[in-house]
Amino acid sequence: MAMARRAAAAARLLRSLGPLAAEPPMRGMPHTQYEFANHTKNSCRRFHWIPSLQHPLCGPRTNVETYEGQCSANKASEVQKRTFGSAAAQIQRNPAYSELNSDDVSYFKSILGDNGVVQDEDRVAVANVDWMGKYKGASQLLLLPKSTIEVSKILSYCNTRRLAVVPQGGNTGLVGGSVPVYDEVIVSLAGMDKIISFDKVNGILTCEAGCVLENLSTFVENEGFIMPLDLGAKGSCHIGGNVSTNAGGLRFIRYGSLHGNVLGLEVVMADGTILDMLTTLRKDNTGYDLKHLFIGSEGSLGVVTKISVLTPAKLPSNNVAFLSCNDYTSCQKLLLAARRNLGEILSAFEFMDHHCIDLAMRHLEGVQNPLPASQTKFYVLIETTGSDESYNKTKLEAFLLRSMEDGLIADGVIAQDISQASNFWRIREGISEASVKVGAVYKYDLSIPVEKLYDIVEEMRCRLGDNAEVFGYGHLGDGNLHLNIVSSKYDDNTLAQIEPFVYEWTSAQRGSVSAEHGLGLMKAEKIHYSKSPEAVQLMASVKKLLDPNSILNPYKVLPRSVL
Repeated sequence: MAMARRAAAAARLLRSLGPLAAEPPMRGMPHTQYEFANHTKNSCRRFHWIPSLQHPLCGPRTNVETYEGQCSANKASEVQKRTFGSAAAQIQRNPAYSELNSDDVSYFKSILGDNGVVQDEDRVAVANVDWMGKYKGASQLLLLPKSTIEVSKILSYCNTRRLAVVPQGGNTGLVGGSVPVYDEVIVSLAGMDKIISFDKVNGILTCEAGCVLENLSTFVENEGFIMPLDLGAKGSCHIGGNVSTNAGGLRFIRYGSLHGNVLGLEVVMADGTILDMLTTLRKDNTGYDLKHLFIGSEGSLGVVTKISVLTPAKLPSNNVAFLSCNDYTSCQKLLLAARRNLGEILSAFEFMDHHCIDLAMRHLEGVQNPLPASQTKFYVLIETTGSDESYNKTKLEAFLLRSMEDGLIADGVIAQDISQASNFWRIREGISEASVKVGAVYKYDLSIPVEKLYDIVEEMRCRLGDNAEVFGYGHLGDGNLHLNIVSSKYDDNTLAQIEPFVYEWTSAQRGSVSAEHGLGLMKAEKIHYSKSPEAVQLMASVKKLLDPNSILNPYKVLPRSVL
């Protein structure tokens, strides 16, 4: 009976890949086939494996968090559905800040040269707007330093003159943290994009803050390592911005946060002081570990200019499965089973509701539904990465069959080649891009206990009814929900139904109103939903100590009332 159940489970779970199975493997990509030993007679292909799959081998994954917004940043005004109205309208410009004058511009040209000082309206306009067209500043000046010394001179001068400054990386954020609110001077780190060194024995990368994450990924993979974080925005985001926002991403479940992977930083303080903490040591217990103050501080305490980061070894065996589950309880149980049974090879566990899949199929070009016949409510993408192909295959196979027998999985497929694996990831990573194509998007990035995580999605659907579509997806393995609410246009009535309810509900679960996107401008006044008054006051004390003139990224991270 047990053999019969396993055979039936195998036939149901990974019967064939339907339309995907007809696609040939990509040129030059070998793949092997594994069949159950007990089902050799009249057996069709059940499992298809990718011996050496890593995301970058699929080609650069579409930068779903930045592509559309950056291409249209200079025409945001004509796309009403993406113009949300910035919270800046409710914030008064701090009169203590000076206004830019011609003498300031002349000084910056003296240290950066004419090419490092941008006043061209079109170029500055792009830097003034976030990728969604949601937040728009009025800066008249974009500075392009190419060294730490130049950043130091800029900040020293701005501090003396009390000119407010916004550090900017790839400008891929979602909370208005990387663009001006008013006329702040924009300091772009894009010109500081050098790889300084790489320790091939220990896998320690040292680089400048303006390096694009995808370029770093390519570099370290050629050396046999991978970056410890992987984001949909990897083609545009900068490592300095990743560190400054403590970006999470798709590998968090395996490699943890940047607090655990960043070994050292070089930071320029508000007064121009260069703080050298650029160690590559794994162990250093001499005094306070100050780098953690700047990881996740969103450029409000100092400007990160160099980073040393620990990179894990690149492992040769990688598999991606796309599964369907009948209910959210099954998703939770599947996560627990994956942690117990896949253990050390589990590298990603992502979930999406069926609304997300429908959205992706409607609005993402070139994607195919891996499970076209499935009518379930939830979908899970599981990735495993390990050092032994045969062992990993067997382990994943046993896990999937057991999960099918236990009723946790309704249906599923494993990628047969790079093209199919890329398609699976494109669906998951493309949800944000697809939602922007529909209309006005209200985005919330929440940390919630896993057992309660989907409740807010259902609550929000009840509140909004037919006025908006509600999508729930995210990093289930990290307890991180991305709640996207889409309506035909931005309107205050819809916003009033969402906020402050979404923050109050999250706070009641002892969750966080910002799991990985940061607070920026959008949530600076919402920090009290996740942090105690005493904690917020201590943060304000640190801010006043390190940036007494409050020139660094003003109006962001902390509420005005405590500064």
